[in-house]
Amino acid sequence: MARNRTLQQWSVEDSAELYGIRNWGAGYFDVAQSGDVVVYPFGDNRGPAVSIPEIIRGMRERGYDMPVLLRIENILDSQITSLHQSFRKAIGSLGYKGEYRGIFPIKVNQQQQVVEKIAQFGSRYHHGLEVGSKAELIAAVSQLRDHEACLVCNGYKDEEFIDLGLHAVRMGYKCFFVLEMASELPLILERSKCLGVRPLIGVRAKLSVKAGGHWTDSGGERSTFGLTTAQIVDVVDQLKDHDMLDCFQLLHYHLGSQVPNIRDIRAAVMEACRIYGGLVAEGAAMGFLDLGGGLAVDYDGSHTNYVSSRNYSLDEYCADIIEAVMNILDEEGIAHPHIVTESGRATVAYYSMLLFNILDVSRVEIGNLPDILPDDCPEPVRNMREALAGLTLRNLQECYNDAVYYRDEVRQQFLTGRITLRERTLGERYFWAIMKRIAQEKQKLKHVPKDLAEIDVALADIYYGNFSVFQSLPDSWAIDQLFPVVPLHRLNELPSRQGILSDITCDSDGRIDHFIDPQGVKGTLDLHPLKDGEEYYLGVFLVGAYQETLGDLHNLLGDTNVVSVRVHEDGSYEFVRELRGDSVADILSYVEYDPRRIIDDIREAAEQAVREGRITPSDRYRVMQAYEDGLRGYTYFER
Repeated sequence: MARNRTLQQWSVEDSAELYGIRNWGAGYFDVAQSGDVVVYPFGDNRGPAVSIPEIIRGMRERGYDMPVLLRIENILDSQITSLHQSFRKAIGSLGYKGEYRGIFPIKVNQQQQVVEKIAQFGSRYHHGLEVGSKAELIAAVSQLRDHEACLVCNGYKDEEFIDLGLHAVRMGYKCFFVLEMASELPLILERSKCLGVRPLIGVRAKLSVKAGGHWTDSGGERSTFGLTTAQIVDVVDQLKDHDMLDCFQLLHYHLGSQVPNIRDIRAAVMEACRIYGGLVAEGAAMGFLDLGGGLAVDYDGSHTNYVSSRNYSLDEYCADIIEAVMNILDEEGIAHPHIVTESGRATVAYYSMLLFNILDVSRVEIGNLPDILPDDCPEPVRNMREALAGLTLRNLQECYNDAVYYRDEVRQQFLTGRITLRERTLGERYFWAIMKRIAQEKQKLKHVPKDLAEIDVALADIYYGNFSVFQSLPDSWAIDQLFPVVPLHRLNELPSRQGILSDITCDSDGRIDHFIDPQGVKGTLDLHPLKDGEEYYLGVFLVGAYQETLGDLHNLLGDTNVVSVRVHEDGSYEFVRELRGDSVADILSYVEYDPRRIIDDIREAAEQAVREGRITPSDRYRVMQAYEDGLRGYTYFER
């Protein structure tokens, strides 16, 4: 779309449509008339709108360099509120007799300030936490203040894990042990007897239902975790034998963290309710039905059952769950349980965004083509010149095929020494001139052949961003997860360039070359040309789930700076939390270097250079100062 508009015609409405910001932004993000991306922290495009570039200026004034992970606290609060209010609305309108209990799985974002704020904002709704390890359990107990909230323990559990959970029960926490393996039950019973604490027990069921999407293997009969119906019946029998069937109070299952199709969600609820009903019939106390995760985030804004989207609204999700539970359990005359969901992705995705600046751009440069070729010019180069001269709308595919053939001829003859470096360069220039002409002409075609459609990607500029894909967007690299990427300003200007993004790691995989598009996925992003002396900022949105902890230390690029902002109803805002990103010394210590030993070793090498006459003693002082400053510096590019 960007190519078919002129600079005078372009508006912020065009940018909003081009980047789909109103489709994936869930009412939290939009474009202002100034051309800045703005955030509506209270959602639904209501209340004050705060300019993200203005927040960046505040960061820079406070001494924070790019890249920065920006968190808007209000969005986290709004997401928790929306989830509970939607369930309450469905419960009230349908006459459901149980309550809703939301839970945040710590694994989705284990950062202390994230978990702390979820516990704080969720306390008025009894919003709980889910853990899968001893470390997560200890963290959860330290943050959770509300004893009405559920604390669900999934994952493998050794004796120490179980003891920690039983101590939590003793302190008044509603701490459930969910059996992932049948072999866990005897140890839970043994430790409960030793500590004199009656446990709260649940089981994770392996449903036959499987959901579509990246995480389809989380569900189904061959899923890694959970118990079969036969194993669940064995649990019932063991608890009966120990006169502890009253401890069995929760049934849990998990389809996956991003379930795009509401039909899969509803089918799983119905199957789980049949199991739940069977457990009640067996005499288990029950009372809690934990549906696990699955509430999807519409990353691409298409509102479809595509893997990066969802074909349902939050209200539809809540109403379908409540209705399905009522239909099954009312039929069997069973009391309505409390509904638990572990919606982690949808809770925190919108809350965080990665902000970075562009350092440089690489373009396909053709240069000046000669008016006359020398007499000894190689035949493949002459043929490419003729192809360029004869290119028309009718023969685009033929010219493309010829250009590829003759370019390969030029390269082959260069390898065998029959073509010089300058002659090869001239051939490459003609090739790219043909590609550019084809890219321009193909816009006039109704149906573009596949080969020609891919030319745009080949011609795309490379924008070098000050960030690491591996550290900050690992799912983009590992599983081709789509995240919305948008210029944060200049959206009242025509984005006249097509580009892909490269990070500053020295790795060809450190790039983003798939972007959201109303028709699916596109290989380039519409961007603006850089202006001398001005920063160009981009934002990657919806990165609050999983990205921070999964990141690795590729090229020893560490955690970014983190800034948390809270917006007030009058539109003013404050920087409430600031975390400095990893210094070079920090990151070296993570991989077992001792920064003090490093300085000693460099000092020894510098002194040796003084003895050899390579540098003076005053040079040595400057060398050591530079290395000591370098250890204290940010791991990312600093202007």
